[in-house]
Amino acid sequence: MQQLLQMEMKMEYKWLLFCPQLSATPSSPRVTVWRHMRAFGSLGLDNGLWLLPHTEPAEEFIQEMKTYVADQGGTSKTFLANSFDEETEKEIMTRFLQDRAEEYVEFKEQCADFLAELEKETRRENFSFAEYEENEQDLNKLETWFKKVSQRDFLGGEHAQEAAAWLEKCRDALQDFAATVFAHEDQDHSKKMRFDPGTLPDQKNGRDKDNQK
Repeated sequence: MQQLLQMEMKMEYKWLLFCPQLSATPSSPRVTVWRHMRAFGSLGLDNGLWLLPHTEPAEEFIQEMKTYVADQGGTSKTFLANSFDEETEKEIMTRFLQDRAEEYVEFKEQCADFLAELEKETRRENFSFAEYEENEQDLNKLETWFKKVSQRDFLGGEHAQEAAAWLEKCRDALQDFAATVFAHEDQDHSKKMRFDPGTLPDQKNGRDKDNQK
């Protein structure tokens, strides 16, 4: 028996499966589990079963989820597997790739929007530090998003490389915009504030009513 346990401890598993069981109502605990499992990069299978590559961080994460499920009055089981049949293994890999590809495509769309915004402000010659800082915050969001997707992407591939290239282009574009803002630094605040949209109609109407009292 001891020898069997030692053999099991030495065995390297490829997949980790997690099966949480929670009451249908309230739905918020089930939504929380879904949100965290997806955020970690897990693949949802049939009947509430989740699959993810077996790693030390994954084990720690699943332990946290087991604790959460228990705190919500539910139960859960964890399974370790070395492999599936060839057809199932192929389907799993394809679905992992599709999930990440979908995220990378959305990420690239946001990068394209970021570059379009910089081009628009450059055409308008809106070279204020406030405008630069706003775009810097948007780039930071892209950096954080890319890091999250990359951390749950264990396969890589064409979409990952394309997303990295888009992000690098955004970094370069913001650096060029910063240099332009620096070159146009002056004390003419009225020029930099010429795109002020003014007061909202609701606010203006409220002020007019106050003045009439």
